[in-house]
This record gives sequence, structure tokens and C-alpha cells, in this order.
Amino acid sequence: MAGLLALGAGVPGSAQASAGDGPEADVAYHGRVALSGARLRIWLVPENDGPAALPNATVRVRLSAELADRQELAEGCARAGLREVVCETGPLPLHGRGRHIGLMLELRERAPEVAVRVDTWWNGGATDRNHANNEHVVLALDTGDAYAF
Repeated sequence: MAGLLALGAGVPGSAQASAGDGPEADVAYHGRVALSGARLRIWLVPENDGPAALPNATVRVRLSAELADRQELAEGCARAGLREVVCETGPLPLHGRGRHIGLMLELRERAPEVAVRVDTWWNGGATDRNHANNEHVVLALDTGDAYAF
């Protein structure tokens, strides 16, 4: 997890701000979210459509509801605020997938719905010209049903 924390050092807060003269990579996220009571499940898979591979990236998950004080997060993930978690993707090969990321987040209190925002927080300075597939907002209702993105 120490490597994950170093990834964000000096980063103004978004992949767009870190894009520069580095490689170009089209990072995308696909997955599901489900809300049941005060528990939010998130499963996502990062992908890279190229044209260059990336050694690592960081996905950010922001919520419209506050997280409970104590969280047991997946390896490579860290809490980044009252409503925010970041996770490293691992290597993103050209036209390949990163590691599957599963989160079971406890909310401070039960909510009838939670908006979940998924985006790239850090991508190693790569340029990503297509943000439509790596910036998602999903509304999860307290039904236990899974909502795909």
C-alpha cells in the first residue's frame, strides 16, 4: 500500500492534470455497484485500449454518502477522504485488463441511494483522449440490485 500512497504524491487530483508528454493510453473501467442497507459493494475491472501499456494507474471511487470510520479495504486500496477511496490497478497491458478490484464499503449510516463516481486519479502521466469510458456516475438504490457501468 505504500506504493499506492506514493502514486498520488504531488498529483493535483486528476488524470487530466497529470497528462503531459508521456505515452498515450485509453484507460476504461467496467463493473457493478450494489447498495444494501449501509453496505455498498463495488466490483470493477480496469482496461487499457492503448496505444501504450501502463505500469500502473489509480482509480478513484467517490461517494455521495460518508464512509463509516472503520473500513477493511482490498489490497492496494486506501481511504482518501470522508467519501473517497483510491485503488491501484496494477499493470495495464496494451489491449488488456488490470486486476479485478472488489470493495465492500460500510457507510456511516443507511442511505436510500448513493451516487458512485468512478474516474482515473493518476495514470503515470499518460494522455487519455477518451474520458467517456473512464469517468462514470452510477446511482445505486438501496435494493441490493447490481447496477452496471
